[in-house]
Amino acid sequence: MEEEITIRRIVPADWEAVRSIYLEGLATGDATFETEAPSWGKWDESHLSVPRLVAVSSTEGGVVGWAALARVSSRAVYGGVAEVSVYVADNFRGKGIGTALLKQLIAQSEQKGLWTLQASVFPENIASLTLHKICGFREVGTRHRIGTVKGIWRDTVLLERRSEIVGNE
Repeated sequence: MEEEITIRRIVPADWEAVRSIYLEGLATGDATFETEAPSWGKWDESHLSVPRLVAVSSTEGGVVGWAALARVSSRAVYGGVAEVSVYVADNFRGKGIGTALLKQLIAQSEQKGLWTLQASVFPENIASLTLHKICGFREVGTRHRIGTVKGIWRDTVLLERRSEIVGNE
């Protein structure tokens, strides 16, 4: 049976699967500065309500990836700027799911009037850097020793994607 992936909006019932995939990312040590997964309430509060996406596998019958946006600032001038999160379950990486999620996230973000998406990625996370570049993000630069994980200073690569259709009036 051929694998089919459906992308749809996240609903609260997806939270445990979304959280589980997030925990897999945490375990790599190269996905985020966070050290534990938040509660649904905290995650819900910290992410924009739209777009929030999950990838659902036809063979697995469950969530195998997710993508969402977070506000970068409460200042009005940054109202069209958001930070990207994309996570794919361990056993589904390298199958184009991250690309499908990010492309859909970009399209829906533009429908909502967002003009810039940004991502902060550890330089060791080659898969994530590649994913973002495939989807039109450019490397802005490296933020050296921007934060610590388990007492170790880490750099991040800042990437951004400027919409070609929103904010070009």
